[in-house]
Amino acid sequence: MSAHTATIEWKRGDQVFTDRRYSRAHDWRFDGGAVVRASSDPSSILPPLSDPAAVDPEEALVAAVSACHMMFFLAYAAKAGFTVDSYVDQAEGTLGRDERGKTAITAVTLRPRVAWSGETTPTPDDVADLHHRSHEDCFIANSIRAPVRVESV
Repeated sequence: MSAHTATIEWKRGDQVFTDRRYSRAHDWRFDGGAVVRASSDPSSILPPLSDPAAVDPEEALVAAVSACHMMFFLAYAAKAGFTVDSYVDQAEGTLGRDERGKTAITAVTLRPRVAWSGETTPTPDDVADLHHRSHEDCFIANSIRAPVRVESV
């Protein structure tokens, strides 16, 4: 197996902190060199204490589920001989109360739009099978408790 790392860095700077009016903005640093500005969701911590332009953890979780599903989908499509020209997913996570009464992402909905080309294009049943296999094998979907649905667009 493999290990995956991220460095999460927040600094107080000249903020008082104990008044609880500190910025929630911080950086995510990844091993390949990417740095992503992150913050709490502006709907839970209002600006200026959050950064609306930054990625919040809930969005990142939804993006991770979507990207993982897409990577498997592309691999299975290529292996089946289908040519994918583009894949666009407007994924959505729902934040709510789970069965324990805890606030959680309670569902993730993927809405992939796939453009195909080439001599052999998949049937609707082929596409459904590609999505089913992708969902079954996605590491991230297998790691979360929320159901993941794929809606045809």
